[in-house]
Amino acid sequence: MKIRLWGCVLGMALSGTAAAQTPLKIGFVGEMSGQQAEYGLQMSNGAKLFLQEHGDVVAGRKIQLIIKDVGGPNPEVAKRVAQELITRDKVEFLAGFGFTPNALAVAPLATEAKIPMVVMNAATSSITERSPYVVRTSMTLPQNAYAIADWALKNNIKTVYSLYADYGPGQDANAQFRKTFTGGGGKIVAEVAVPLKNPEFGPYMQRIKDAKPDAAFLWFPSGELSVLMLRAYRERGLEQAGIKALGTGDGTDDMFLDSMGDVALGLTTSFHYSAAHDSAKNKAFIKGYESQFGTSIRPNFMAVGGYDGMALIYETIKKLNGKIDGTKAVEAMKGAKWESPRGPVMIDPETRDIVQNIYIRKVERRGNHLYNVEFSHLDAVKDPGKAK
Repeated sequence: MKIRLWGCVLGMALSGTAAAQTPLKIGFVGEMSGQQAEYGLQMSNGAKLFLQEHGDVVAGRKIQLIIKDVGGPNPEVAKRVAQELITRDKVEFLAGFGFTPNALAVAPLATEAKIPMVVMNAATSSITERSPYVVRTSMTLPQNAYAIADWALKNNIKTVYSLYADYGPGQDANAQFRKTFTGGGGKIVAEVAVPLKNPEFGPYMQRIKDAKPDAAFLWFPSGELSVLMLRAYRERGLEQAGIKALGTGDGTDDMFLDSMGDVALGLTTSFHYSAAHDSAKNKAFIKGYESQFGTSIRPNFMAVGGYDGMALIYETIKKLNGKIDGTKAVEAMKGAKWESPRGPVMIDPETRDIVQNIYIRKVERRGNHLYNVEFSHLDAVKDPGKAK
């Protein structure tokens, strides 16, 4: 009997050791090809950089990052690859998600499988409300829209014309800007939603010029559309007419800023991250990124979202000593605090969304490069889109 008892104890011990040594798989759902390939590349590079800096073994578990390409905003593809990651690959975390439609499509799967889903970019406010297993390490559009509206009110801007992209993030940004600006006594003279497909910005800018507001709130996603929009702003002479351009940092993405050229100079924006952020943590992040991936592409807010997403996952694995239960993992993430390349951050225990500083910046030339240079900030901004 004693022999059999010791045999059972030894078997259980060996079984526990084997479980602890089982690789821990993180399923990364990202946009790795197509027109938005930079989204997935930046996020995955950020995640890989954190792995390289902190090792691939945590609490006795070897980390495996399994990257799946969804090719852009493709909710059906995102849902399919996430299902494969859950059922075939047996991942214990889902991560990535550059676009809101992809995150929204996968959220019910995370709920059903009880798997933590770390959103590293998609910024529509409601995403964390679609599943109790969603935690976000990037931003929400209302955080940044709130900050630039607050700055406008404090700087004698009384009337604003709002021009924004007609989809979830643009609608979020516009709604929050309107709420904050009008709530503080400002007036919105017009709100115009622009289709994302092949917009012609010249006529829109002429309408703004004819309306003669103090400023224009301009929101379009990072990349080509923002360049075209700013070019039209300059060409139609809005700046010379005294109409100040305001926006969130999506429009002056660090990754594209140099290629935007002089059309971006002087633009005032609000955002949670700039490559020019003056901290030792950010300087080390930039140096590490360039060492791993070269200097041809500047790391941007998506890279930081991926980097911080991995930081949160690692800390959660440590807290649970490598034994991942989805519900316990999400509870462990609530209230987590750490120093990010962007500054101090925290996961709101109530909303599972990021709490962070939002910076007011102006595009300036430093040497041969353009940067978003921070000159003011708001401390510890929660998502105002979820304010009661």
